Formats: sequence, C-alpha cells, structure tokens
Amino acid sequence: MRFTLISLSALALAAAAPAMAQETTETEPTPSVTVSGNFGVTSDYRFRGLSQSHEHVAAQGTINVNHESGLYVGTWASTIDDVFSLPDYGDYEVDLYGGYTKTLDSGIGFDVGVLYYLYAAAPELSGGAINDTDFWEPYASVNYTMGPANVKVGANYAWSGQPGLGGDDSLYLYSNFSVTVPNAPVKLLAHVGRSDGALGAFNLVATDKTYLDWSVGAETTYKGFTLGLSYVDTDITGKRVLGKRFNNNVGGDSTILGYLTFAF
Repeated sequence: MRFTLISLSALALAAAAPAMAQETTETEPTPSVTVSGNFGVTSDYRFRGLSQSHEHVAAQGTINVNHESGLYVGTWASTIDDVFSLPDYGDYEVDLYGGYTKTLDSGIGFDVGVLYYLYAAAPELSGGAINDTDFWEPYASVNYTMGPANVKVGANYAWSGQPGLGGDDSLYLYSNFSVTVPNAPVKLLAHVGRSDGALGAFNLVATDKTYLDWSVGAETTYKGFTLGLSYVDTDITGKRVLGKRFNNNVGGDSTILGYLTFAF
C-alpha cells in the first residue's frame, strides 16, 4: 500500500487546465513514505526454534511504515498459547519495533533497531506475584546480496534487569541464507541461531543457558501470496537427561511447519 499527500490547490489547478494539458501524462513521484504489511497463518509459531503456540496453528500479521531515508516503524502480532508454551502470557504477542535500514550500491545492507515484546493480555498477577512479561531487545544485522543469493548475520541483545527477563541478560546470534531458484518462483531458505542467557535457559541443567536452533525450507510467491514449508529443530534434546520428554514440553522438538501469507 502506498500513499502520497496531494494538496487541494494542486487538484484545483489540474481541474482548470485545458483539455490538451490534461491528456499529458506525467510520472507520479515516488512517495516518501510507504505502508506495507501482511497477514496469514502458520501451522506452528516457532520463536528461535521453540513453539509459542503449543505446536498448534497461529494467526499472524504485520504492518510496516517505511520512510525513504531508511527509517521505519512497525508492529507484528501473533496468537500464542498461554497454558503450556507461555503460561500466564495471555492469548497474543505484539512486537513493536523501529529502526534504520540501508542497502549500499556494493550490495551490502545493514539494519539496526529495537524491539519491544508486549503481552498486553497477560494477567497482572501469576501465583500471587506480579506477572512480569514484557522486555526490550535492540538488534543489528548485516547482509550481502550477490545475484539471486543473500547472506545475513545478526545479533539481538536484551539487557538484564528488565521485568520480563529477571536478573539475566539474553544474546541471540544468527545467520540466514536465501537463494532464488533460476527461472522458477521458488526461494530456498536456511537459518541457524544460538540463544544464550535468560532466553536460552530451556534445559534441565541450571548451568546450561544455551541452545542452538536451525531450519531449512522453501517458499513460493504468487500475486501477493506466499506459501512456505520449513523443517525446524533444536539441539535441546541431545543435551539433557530425559531430554526428549523435556524438549517436547518446551516445544523444541523437530517439526515441519507450513505457512501461508498475503502481502499488501
């Protein structure tokens, strides 16, 4: 979706112009601000390899407002499971974000910004104590495009002391790779990430606060619709005694998920 601001005086001038002048076609200037978004469903909402929807279908959507300078703000939302996956977090998650992105002529691009994880439907109390869920997470990434391929590396860091994290910080390092298949509307995707700290402590060993997640998949796009299929897994199972049962409980076991979105 795009929009431009047109003054009333400009409209009046166009209406008063001779017929021949009205037939002259002028190139519409590129808008300085664009609004875009998408909505859809996924068979399982996985956040860094872990299910947030108890391995059930989740509805998701996002809206972005981008300025030609590279500045942007937006919001992303998803339904979640507040019984098993995220107890007392409510029925939905809303991520608010803003930042700056730029792609250079060399093909190198970068993106810096900050995320705020909001769980507005979470109850104020949990087990008689204040239910702290929300937190901030700055992020930065660099990517390089060469022909049909793109490689991206990035980091997300949330500082300690925030209500939703407790006394520990969180660091997430990741790398993404994508390539468009020549002469076909198919894109191949790969991802690997490492969680460390407050958001990495999904295990049965108190001293182990790290885990890896990875995925491989493919997607195709047609007239705004994107259909994708992805294999997602973590290394949580192999690190722990009774790890398989524990991994199933936190939703970190391997899965094949599908998703369908529509962009506007």
